[in-house]
Formats: sequence, C-alpha cells, structure tokens
Amino acid sequence: MNTSATRLEPQLTPPTGKARFRGLGPGLLAAATGVGAGDLVATMVAGAQYGTLLLWAALIGTVLKLALGEGVGRWHLASGTTLLDGWRRLGRWATGFFGLYIVIWGFVYGATAMSAVGLPLNALFGGLPVRGWAMIAGVVGLALVWAQRYHFFEKFMTVLVLIKFASVVAVAVLVTPDLAELAKGLTFQLPAGSTVYVLGLIGGVGGTITMAAYGYWMFAKGWKGTGWLSMMRLDNAVGYLMTGIFVVAMLIVGSTILFGQKLTQSDSGLLILGNELGERYGQWARILFLVGFLAVTTTSLLGVWNGVSLLFADWTRTIRLPHGRRAELVDAEVPGEDKGETTAYRATAVEKSLPFRGYLLWLTFPPMFLLFLDKPFGLTLVYGVLGSVFMPFLAITLMLLLNSKRIERDGRSGWLSNGLLGAASALFLFLMITDLVERFG
Repeated sequence: MNTSATRLEPQLTPPTGKARFRGLGPGLLAAATGVGAGDLVATMVAGAQYGTLLLWAALIGTVLKLALGEGVGRWHLASGTTLLDGWRRLGRWATGFFGLYIVIWGFVYGATAMSAVGLPLNALFGGLPVRGWAMIAGVVGLALVWAQRYHFFEKFMTVLVLIKFASVVAVAVLVTPDLAELAKGLTFQLPAGSTVYVLGLIGGVGGTITMAAYGYWMFAKGWKGTGWLSMMRLDNAVGYLMTGIFVVAMLIVGSTILFGQKLTQSDSGLLILGNELGERYGQWARILFLVGFLAVTTTSLLGVWNGVSLLFADWTRTIRLPHGRRAELVDAEVPGEDKGETTAYRATAVEKSLPFRGYLLWLTFPPMFLLFLDKPFGLTLVYGVLGSVFMPFLAITLMLLLNSKRIERDGRSGWLSNGLLGAASALFLFLMITDLVERFG
C-alpha cells in the first residue's frame, strides 16, 4: 500500500511570527466540536427569558473551558502520552468510568447529533422527514471520517467553522442590538429564577467529552514536547475566543428577536428563530441563519465522529497494556504500519484501526433506532447522569495530573491554572449535584 499520500510530516520546531496563525487548527476543531445545537438552544432560551443580562455567565463559561482545554493540551505535550494514559495511572476506577461513559454516551449522542443536523436540512430542502435527513447525515459523516485523514479533516472543519461563525455574527449585526443593554450583561446580575440558566450557560459552552480529543489532534498535527506549549496556548485561545464571540452573538440574536417568548429546551426552537428572522428581514435572513445552524451541527457531528472515536481506540489499547507501560497514541499497533514512520503519520494511522472504525459504526447505526422513539426515558436518564459527572471528572483529574511528577516541571500547573481548574471543579461538581437532585428528586 502506498502510504505517502496520507502522511502528514510533523514540524519539528514551532513556527514563529505570522506563521503561528497559519499553523492553528486543533483548537478550532475542539472548540467547534463542543458547540452544538444544545448550546445554541440553551443560549437562545436564556436570551429570550432574560435578554442579555446573563452575558457574563456565557463569558465565564468560555474562560473555564479555555482553562480546561489548555490543561488537556499541556498534559499531552508535557507528558508525551495521552489523557487515557494519565487516567490509567490514577487507577482502574478512572478508565473503568470512562469506558462505561463513552459507550453509553456514544449511543445516545449519535441519535442527538444526527437529529440536530436533520433539522436544518429538513427546513432548507424539505422532501424528507427530519428522521430521514438525520440518517443521511450520519452515514455521510461516517463516510467522510472513515475515508479521510487528519489533514483533510482539519481543512474541511475549518471551512465549516468560518461559515458558522460568519453567519451567526452577521445575523447578530443585522438585528442591531442595543449596546447599552448589552453592557448591562457584564454587571453580574442574577435575576430571580435565573440560576438554572446561569449554570447551563457556564457549564454548556464549549463541549464536554470532546474536550479530551484535543491532544489527539495535536499529535496528528505533529505537535509534541513542551516547546509547543506557547503554540498550543495560542491555538486554544483563538478557538475559544471564537466560541465566546459566537455564543455572545447567539445570545444577542435570541434576546433581540425572541425576548419575552416562552421557549422550551428543544432544538425546534432554533427553527422558530429562523422563521422570525424570515418574517422581519426576508427569507434570505432565514436561510443565512439556517446555513449557520447547519454548519454548527455538522461540525459537532464530524468532530465527535473523529475525536471521540480516537478516544475509544486509545481506551481499548490502554486497558490492555501491562501495568507500568505508558500508553501513547503514537505507538498504536496498527496492522501494516511501519514503525519508522513519523509521529504524525502514526497518530493518523489510528484512524484505520479496528476500534476506531468500530466506534464510528457504533455512533452511526445503533442510534438510528432511537430516531424512531419519541422519548427513550431510561437510557436518556443514565446518559444525563453520566454526562453531568464527566466535567468534574475531567477538571479534578486534570488538577491531579498537572500537579504531579508525572510530567516535566515546566509543564506543571501554576497558580492561575490551579485557580481556574479549581473553580471549574467546584462549579461542575455543583452542576452535577443539582442535576442529580432534579432527576431523582
């Protein structure tokens, strides 16, 4: 087999000057993957209920997720191993929890992601029910991730990120927000009954399990070693800066167009917003928003299909390793792989492995059965509980790993990182307890 066409040669030294911005990529993918239809809905509902008064909550959520993303990237660069290897060193409880979580999460999220892409496709083109478009989206996503390697995946996702960013920001400018009202959102007001919305905005911005995929995309790009820390921080900051601007734009649109309306946490509420835009400004505004909506849901689907499949492939390898041996993604034993190839190529070759492709199939086909059910209560309950547990799990384990001797000294956390990760741990623990109390009463 000719592998030269799929190799991605790593850059041995980090770029400098303007070249640093041309080298960005993994951070955009991680941030873009983490913002899905659920985040759009939560932001829209908060805007319709309280206007822009909760803007500060969205910004705090962006900062905390930036800190978590930086921690994930720093662990990979400073330790030379994957996050799964770090969790394995903490004990079997960590890898055991993650294995259970990723299987159940993938089953339910697969249906959620496909439905989210099906909604704007149905609104734009009609012809098929949402369920039909959802199935097509899942299969197309499977084919794209199955056939392409990281370098193409990054370029394709970057185009979608720019489309969704430009479209939603353009709509926010179109509705001409009141700047004085917008400024009130920075005064840390907490209107009566807004606590749930505040927690949702802080906890929901920028992803959950998908954040853990960031390091794998850095390895695929050829970044390794503490010399890349400054590049990683720039990459991570640009990704979450765009996420913050995007969320603020969505809050502006929701508060301006839908303020005072009683909305529910349903993806169909985004179609209501699109219809309102069409009535006020013409069908072109509705189409512009739906195109952005489609780009948002598509990047989320493709990012999960690729990134979480990498996580699963690494998990299957990690649990088979004998105690004391490091589990590096770049050392994956892929049939037909030449061990003399570059780090970047070996990381990319994992996408050809059986666990990677098996999880891709798991994300796509079994969840299609859920598309025929109105409310799969039991599984959704379990999924929700595990989902609320994952973010404190990530934040707390990052604090343990990044303050240990498992990584080089210049990669360990300082006061700023520990402060932000500590705040994230406390916040997400509170969110978890709140969620469990609401679910079990």
